[in-house]
Amino acid sequence: MKKVFFLTFLLSFTFTVKAQSFLSLDSCRALALANNKDLLISNEKINAAHYQRKAAFTNYLPNFSATGAYMRNQKEFSLLNNDQKAALSGLGTNLAVPFQQAAHEIVTAYPDLAPLISSLSGALPALDQAGNSLVDALRTDTRNVYAGAITLTQPLYMGGKIRAYNKITKYAEELAQEQHHGGMQEVIMSTDQAYWQVISLVNKKKLAEGYLKLLQQLDSDVEKMINEGVATKADGLSVRVKVNEAEMTLTKVEDGLSLARMLLCQLCGIDLSSPITLADENMEDIPLLTTDPHFDLSTAYENRPEIRSLELATQIYKQKVNVTHAEHLPSIALMGNYMVTNPSVFNSFENKFKGMWNVGVMVQIPIWHWGEGIYKTRAAKAEARIAQYQLQDAREKIELQVNQAAFKVKEAGKKLVMSSKNMEKAEENLRYATLGFKEGVIATSNVLEAQTAWLSAHSEKIDAQIDVKLTEIYLKKSLGTLK
Repeated sequence: MKKVFFLTFLLSFTFTVKAQSFLSLDSCRALALANNKDLLISNEKINAAHYQRKAAFTNYLPNFSATGAYMRNQKEFSLLNNDQKAALSGLGTNLAVPFQQAAHEIVTAYPDLAPLISSLSGALPALDQAGNSLVDALRTDTRNVYAGAITLTQPLYMGGKIRAYNKITKYAEELAQEQHHGGMQEVIMSTDQAYWQVISLVNKKKLAEGYLKLLQQLDSDVEKMINEGVATKADGLSVRVKVNEAEMTLTKVEDGLSLARMLLCQLCGIDLSSPITLADENMEDIPLLTTDPHFDLSTAYENRPEIRSLELATQIYKQKVNVTHAEHLPSIALMGNYMVTNPSVFNSFENKFKGMWNVGVMVQIPIWHWGEGIYKTRAAKAEARIAQYQLQDAREKIELQVNQAAFKVKEAGKKLVMSSKNMEKAEENLRYATLGFKEGVIATSNVLEAQTAWLSAHSEKIDAQIDVKLTEIYLKKSLGTLK
């Protein structure tokens, strides 16, 4: 069972590796889009802008907060001074002498009241106790103070600041999305360039190998003719020089192809040493699509992420003007609290937690700031005008870019037609030169010239085909339709 599982895993792994090494243009694009770090960063910027927009909306809603505090005081607060405390503590004693004098006079005048006066005299010590109790009752005991509050704040009018800030965060999220879209187009274009560069070098490698075989065959024929005495050693040396040049050219093409594959692997997020095979490597002629060079500038203005980004930036700066202006307008907010304290003061001073609620309206009106608001508003308006000028400049540059891309599409099409005709003539010229050389009526130098012209014509045709592909991509990129 373990052997079967291991064999299945090995086969699936081998199939995966092979599938990963064979890449089409669409798969290269998909890998590049999935592994590009700049796109991953811009995607996180979209997430950040999205949550900032949600956070901005919460400013419309009431805000609740809780506060707690503890404070240890060195001394407690006193409602009575020291003289008042002493007077209350000795209230009975202080009244004893005046009371005895008054009682003596009353008893002398009214002897019948002697028992009453005697009972009142006995109550004087109780006044001392009552005074002491009153002093204790008036103690605040505020050395340990506890306080807590739950506060509700509801903005009623903030000069339009909250509404403007919500619009700014909405535009910022859309701006992040447009920048991500623009980054995707850049990655697709870079991937296509690297892909077709590899295809171009693959075909040039085949061409260099074919050219080297022709020269090697010619070298063999010339060597035989030298042995038979119908050719000179100079002819042989000329051919060998061309063979060495062809070998060097092939080496350069192979090195360039290796570097181009590494670049494509890096863009696709594949290990640089991974062997990859592209789907279009074995095509004799690269399939070309007929691109209409005619265009509508309104399409570019609608689809180009740069234009949309600058339009959003203009809207953001306009809202920043409103935010700056709102900072110097009156603001109104509804306030509500529930507060508790210990000691509490609602039933004299008690070491108990007791609280109360309150509701009110807070109004803040800026009166005079030496023109600060005017200067800041003017600065914000200047930034908004800068964004507007940048948008106009971008429109003009995009118009020029689109026209240049359309011109290059036409030019690439003409070059392809001309290179195809030149290749047909070069093949025919090489065929006649080869036949004439075998018949002995054409010199070796003429054959070498025909082979060089054949190589140049084939190379130019490959370059023209790749150029047509790339100019199609550039035109789509300039119109904002590259997907």
